[in-house]
Amino acid sequence: MTDTYADERPAASTDFDAIVVGAGFAGLYALHKLRDQMGLRVRVFEAGDGIGGTWYWNRYPGARCDIESLHYSYSYSFSPELQQDWEWSEKYASQPEILAYLSHVADRFHLREDIAFGTRVTSAVWDEEHAHWQVGTQHGASVTARYLISAAGNLSVPKTPEFDGIDSFAGEVYLTGTWPHEGVDFTGKKVAIIGTGSSGVQAITEIAKHASHLTVFQRTPNYATPLQNEPSDPNRVAAIKANYPSVREASRNTRVGIPYDKVLPSALAVTPEERRRVFDECWDEGGFRFFLGSFEDILVDKAANDTIAEYVRERIRQRVSDPAIAEKLTPTDYPYGTKRPPYETNYYETFNCNNVTLVDVSGAPITTITETGVRTTDAEYDDVDVVVLATGFDAMTGPLLEMGIVGRGGRTLADKWADGPHTFLGLSVHGFPNLFLVTGPQSPSVLYNMPLAIEDHVDFLSDAIEHLQRNGLDTIEPTSQAENGWVAQTNEIAQHTLLPETDSWWMGANIPGKPRVCMVYLGGAAVYRGICADVVANNYEGFTLAAEGSAARERASAHIS
Repeated sequence: MTDTYADERPAASTDFDAIVVGAGFAGLYALHKLRDQMGLRVRVFEAGDGIGGTWYWNRYPGARCDIESLHYSYSYSFSPELQQDWEWSEKYASQPEILAYLSHVADRFHLREDIAFGTRVTSAVWDEEHAHWQVGTQHGASVTARYLISAAGNLSVPKTPEFDGIDSFAGEVYLTGTWPHEGVDFTGKKVAIIGTGSSGVQAITEIAKHASHLTVFQRTPNYATPLQNEPSDPNRVAAIKANYPSVREASRNTRVGIPYDKVLPSALAVTPEERRRVFDECWDEGGFRFFLGSFEDILVDKAANDTIAEYVRERIRQRVSDPAIAEKLTPTDYPYGTKRPPYETNYYETFNCNNVTLVDVSGAPITTITETGVRTTDAEYDDVDVVVLATGFDAMTGPLLEMGIVGRGGRTLADKWADGPHTFLGLSVHGFPNLFLVTGPQSPSVLYNMPLAIEDHVDFLSDAIEHLQRNGLDTIEPTSQAENGWVAQTNEIAQHTLLPETDSWWMGANIPGKPRVCMVYLGGAAVYRGICADVVANNYEGFTLAAEGSAARERASAHIS
């Protein structure tokens, strides 16, 4: 694809008012908000050949959302009409249905016409003289915009496979994060899957139904708990749609954007019988309710965490027939919830099937992918037709660093973040004016209901842009002091939780050489929204707003003349 728009530049100081990177949930809403509600000239660059972002790329078997599509609103709230006319078929929507929903949104609001598909941003350089961004793509085109908005998503850059020999494998190799859109037929094939995180857990259950044999290579067992998916209940759908405004408001005024109303203060302040009753209830409801809807001290008190961790271990042992396999599948060396918990349907029962083999590589790591299979330090598993890599993502910072962003004085974002992300509110970066990060690192992001988090950030940045325009200003940029304070606050809150005790992508620990710091603001979504509101109410406290560059000089010259 070529960038045909590059020679059709408006008669203005920049080609566009805003460039948005990514056409998933964040990019679509940013385009609608900035173009349709504010009248700005906006161009969206999307690396894929269609809309959807995460839900465009992740088409592996079993891929689905683990936040309720309707009740807890894994969907947009900005349009009452959209909320009423879309019908979800399941409690937890599958990838095809979410992609269909986003396609419906794109068509309903005529968004495709301003999206350049098949166009990956490879550079974004701040032009200090003109106070705008110079954005380049892999096609060689270069365009300018006053504002640069990353809507690239937190899980959009798959982790580079770390195994030697992949190119020598004679069969098929697939990465869950870039799954073939035509699908893969596993019928009668011998499959090896590497990785048992969220993607692996979902894919394993489905692949095992069709493969003649599935060998699962697991390094770290997970505390996977039931999703408890089911078809949508028409009566429940009608009740929620009749009361959508209050449902949304309740969601936003919570810690994680999900209105759990039965969370108790402490797992240690109740009797063992009461604690068991609460865990059973949350287990039966499924999804994030088990993780975040039981007791408030699960992620901050090791003794409280031990109670829920042991509960999950007991449940795993009940579901796996072979005690030796159950032991391999049972986590024992890190607290529950300090890795992103996977949600499953019959995952553990899959290991009771005769065509499934579990290989524990924690003590005998994989050394290479051979021409015919997988070799570990103590065995070789050959006669494999397909290798599936469910090895995760370079989360949070990876998508941003991949864009080649360069700020004031020629300093790269990669250099700025050499020891981990430095942001203000997870939204902006000192030294990088007019750059907005939607659900960026050090925001609640992945521990908040993502569509609601996205709307919060897009509303914040659009209000900021409107404020600049209304006041004849060109740039908005956080101060160094505000940024340092936010980084310190984010890290301090994290240290009061159990998350730093575990190597996870939340801590950046899944990527060799990546700085090990907490990537998420853990103070809660409701608290975070209050902080952002205070920043705005105090005339964008923590930001420097200025008139600069040639645009400011032109205005000054016109005023003098």
